[in-house]
Amino acid sequence: MDKIEFRKEIEIRYDVDVFVAGGGPAGVAAAVTAAEMGASVFLAEKGQCFGGAATLAKVPAFMRFSDGVNFLAGGFGRRLFDALYGEDTDYTTIEFSIEVEKLKLLYDQMMLASGASFLFETTLVDVVKEDNRIQYVILKGKETFFAVRAKVYIDGTGDGFMAVAAGEESEKGNENGFMMPGTLCSMWGDIDWSRAVVELGKDPDERFLPQAFKDGVFTVQDLGLPGMWRFDRHYGGGNIGHVFGVDGTDEVSLTKGMLDGRKRIWEYVEYYNRYLPGYENAKLISTGDILGIRESRRITCLYAASFEDYQTHAVFDDEIGRYAYPIDIHSHSAENGKENSLYEQGYEKGKSYGLSYRSLLPKKMDNLLIAGRCIGAEREMFGALRVMPCCFITGMAAGCAAALSVRHTDGEPKKIDVKMLQQSLLEKGAYLPNYKG
Repeated sequence: MDKIEFRKEIEIRYDVDVFVAGGGPAGVAAAVTAAEMGASVFLAEKGQCFGGAATLAKVPAFMRFSDGVNFLAGGFGRRLFDALYGEDTDYTTIEFSIEVEKLKLLYDQMMLASGASFLFETTLVDVVKEDNRIQYVILKGKETFFAVRAKVYIDGTGDGFMAVAAGEESEKGNENGFMMPGTLCSMWGDIDWSRAVVELGKDPDERFLPQAFKDGVFTVQDLGLPGMWRFDRHYGGGNIGHVFGVDGTDEVSLTKGMLDGRKRIWEYVEYYNRYLPGYENAKLISTGDILGIRESRRITCLYAASFEDYQTHAVFDDEIGRYAYPIDIHSHSAENGKENSLYEQGYEKGKSYGLSYRSLLPKKMDNLLIAGRCIGAEREMFGALRVMPCCFITGMAAGCAAALSVRHTDGEPKKIDVKMLQQSLLEKGAYLPNYKG
């Protein structure tokens, strides 16, 4: 393969305390938190809105914010929840449908009010490091390249790209490298909710799949169908159909996956119209602007959240939050059927597992924090930590740690006093019932 050398002199456009890569739930939580604590912040988002999976990918629902008793995603997550659903809304239910345009505007407002700087249409290209510190990140805007220099860097990309570019180690998928499938989520109209079956936490829309398979409706006999979430009036959001074999870190794979998802969504239109009561006249309104990716990299951090943590309701001295979503791993192939037995068992009401600060600290870089889907975790536990409310928890913790490290440790998050971090998080509304002071 032919190669060329590409060199370019670019400006350092921003010189800040904290740089955040990615404007998804973790990135926004981190940027808002760090800025509100007085740090100068710049966030780069490659899309044209904040929110990632919920907005660009049209994932139709937030998973649980609570353990059935306590609100776990406190602080940033609670502010967002109250603004979207109202302070008096019962937060103990399992899932909450997402009103996409309202959420986009809310993220805009939170970022603007925080004082953080940001740009859309801005992609992280590379990292310049020296020894164990990142010196600059290289970004591409709409038409120009530029650099950002910061004291602390937060990887909120979901895929761990900044960490890997800086030389951190990572893992993908199971022991054979197979990853969970993606989904091209969708928005629907003209659903008769008075007749459609809706059972939160279950998959009622699967009930006629065997007959549809016999009738030749589907090109892929996918046994898993998370289903349709109810929106207002006659609208719904579809988390429908798996795109198998997609690698969210590879543009060739993503291109093939999007083509596959857009082609096969029409098979689900036929399935819903022909087989499911209440959906006879349902119309596909739109699909996600990006493919919904459940799994890519897990960065190797000082601690990997484990299945044992899940089983024992783990408590950590350096706890930065707690969460309670069940382990939810979708099969990497249609032939393997479901891998969701642990999800179907649920997680005991009122119980939760701790999140260690060390899961946000990569092994090599001294001025880098990890937030969101790619934090340090074993694969089974990753299946529980990957969802958006948990990303609010780790994002807020990363932003708080970044601001404190700028102030107290010359930009080295590994050296901050964990008790000081926990106290700051408590002041911001974090759920830390095991904090002893």
